[in-house]
Amino acid sequence: MSSDAPDEFVTPPPAQAGDRVAVVAPSGGAATVFPDVLDLALERLRDRFDLDPMVYETAEADPDELREHPEMRAADVHEAFRDPDISAVFATIGGDDQVRVLKHLDPEVLRANPTRFFGMSDNTCLASYLWTQGVVSYYGGQLLNQVATPGHFPEYTERYLRRALFDESPGELEPAEEWTDDVVEWGSEEFPETEPEYEDSDGWRWDVPDERAGDAVTGRLWGGCLTVLQWLLAADRGVPEPAALDGAVLALETSEELPSADEVRRILTCFGERGLLERFDAVLVGRPQTRSREDDRTDDEREQYRADQRATVREWVREYNPAAPLVFDLDFGHTNPTVPMPMGGRVAIDTAERAVEFTGR
Repeated sequence: MSSDAPDEFVTPPPAQAGDRVAVVAPSGGAATVFPDVLDLALERLRDRFDLDPMVYETAEADPDELREHPEMRAADVHEAFRDPDISAVFATIGGDDQVRVLKHLDPEVLRANPTRFFGMSDNTCLASYLWTQGVVSYYGGQLLNQVATPGHFPEYTERYLRRALFDESPGELEPAEEWTDDVVEWGSEEFPETEPEYEDSDGWRWDVPDERAGDAVTGRLWGGCLTVLQWLLAADRGVPEPAALDGAVLALETSEELPSADEVRRILTCFGERGLLERFDAVLVGRPQTRSREDDRTDDEREQYRADQRATVREWVREYNPAAPLVFDLDFGHTNPTVPMPMGGRVAIDTAERAVEFTGR
């Protein structure tokens, strides 16, 4: 059910070098289908971050078993949060049914044992649920599709994941110099040596109404994958009441399902009619994925897709919230590299300096 805003938010304690971290599958179970990808992610946690990953039952379970037993996935989350020796919890991958897990979660366990959670896409569900309990989580740092990026490990991803793990907050953001949404063939013999095709970044795109030019906005972050947020709102589960989002900052991105501009419009219309869009003081939008295994587009088609999505988000946010500053093409979501966005953490947006910073307060 919907929830009021928590009385206060807590950022879980940072990890330390040598700490144990949990690896769980609260959503899908692709790690068992592609064990080499999980192995690469675990290796990077050990070698790059000096962490000791503990692989939980769900991370090694058959995908069909996970789908049949959402209560098992909730139990792994509880066990990981309860364990005082675990300083962070990593999701293996997303999926499409984590909304079924939420009714099995015990909010008292999560509130009493705040632990840094990393996941994105379908893990929007758990991130939003933790938001309603006043626990900051991190939208990003997911193991298979971000930590296990093939080829070189992007310095940008490593820098911001390190901050999200070991610091109070990710701090000031900078645009990545390059990015990719190249489709990764996990089952190929070339994985993980094959380098994705990276493209030069044009940086962020700011859209600030004249009356807000030069303003500074500070608010708590809420959001995630647009389609998954729609599911949560439809189920009325794990989402705040509209009034709880007054003064917050909305973060949105779209998945490899490549929703059309019309689909984005319809979802945002529902957000608006539910009384959500008018609540936010600003909106941050992740650079959209433009490729999938089923939809291989030309470069011109990909650029048009991005332009159409930006125009649609701008039009329909403005329909309900004419004064909200928007920042497009941030580095979070389904493209790489990424920043783990602290959901529930405070973000400061300076429209004069064109700066975005997570303050940790």
